[in-house]
Amino acid sequence: MPMPAEFYELAKRVNNWGRWGKDDQIGTMNLITEDVVKAAAACVRTGKRFSLAVELHEDGIQNGMIPGRDNPKRTTFLVNHEVFGPGTVATSDDSVVMGIQAGTHWDGFTHATYEDRLYNGFSAKETVTAEAGALNLGIEKIKTLVTRGVLLDVAGAKGVDLLEPEYAVTPADLEAAEEFGNVKVRAGDVVLVRTGQITKYLAGDKDGYFYGPGLSVRCPEWFHARDVAAVANDTVVFEIFPPELENGFMAVHALHLVEMGMLQGQNWFLEELAADCAADGVYEFLLDASPQPFRGGVGTPVNPVAVK
Repeated sequence: MPMPAEFYELAKRVNNWGRWGKDDQIGTMNLITEDVVKAAAACVRTGKRFSLAVELHEDGIQNGMIPGRDNPKRTTFLVNHEVFGPGTVATSDDSVVMGIQAGTHWDGFTHATYEDRLYNGFSAKETVTAEAGALNLGIEKIKTLVTRGVLLDVAGAKGVDLLEPEYAVTPADLEAAEEFGNVKVRAGDVVLVRTGQITKYLAGDKDGYFYGPGLSVRCPEWFHARDVAAVANDTVVFEIFPPELENGFMAVHALHLVEMGMLQGQNWFLEELAADCAADGVYEFLLDASPQPFRGGVGTPVNPVAVK
């Protein structure tokens, strides 16, 4: 079933294909220029650091709803092994099997597609294979992701700890969060949208965590107009579910990843950062959220670090 007509109109307005050349494979990462990074470095005032990742373990976020997106299964396969013989230095080694997007992660451009479309005109059928993953647009193409981060605390701006289930975060909410944080989103930023939803997971309600607020289909146009480099939030689905547009399932994914060439992140832990921002009134920071260089990866786990 095709997407609704309104989706196609939105897609035309946010499309970035060809903007950075016909061979481009990094999309809105092009907006993170050297000048943007230098300005981001000036956000470091106290040296305080915040990890924005959830812990990786076997009883993690995933509840089986998404087949194959398994929580990490870590095994210690060498335990105090004296590699060079008795009495020599001993080592212990681990291995891990997990769904790359099981915990805190970025969705890469090849994670979502519709009508055989991928960012910048690549064909999904020709690009993504079971054997090699993404032959083009793989997550390894994005070597670094260091820029200014901005926390838009939508829940905080509304005076609540957690947005209501099925609440669609709108551009008006994003602007209210800008005003609340006395900050303005600018070109090359990574925007972090706090809904408070991850507190359900942290409280042990894994199933409840899967159903909650998310971004409206109206938000991609707002991010596009401001030349945002990437967006992440503290939910599983990222966008509002069920969708606002009839039959518009995963429309925000398609607009961000396919039309804009913009990474989006899920399951980000924003609570400690939000508390510190509220305490000192500063909602901008230096952010390092560089992907792990999985060749052909359609996404990547990440341990984002905000430095204030």
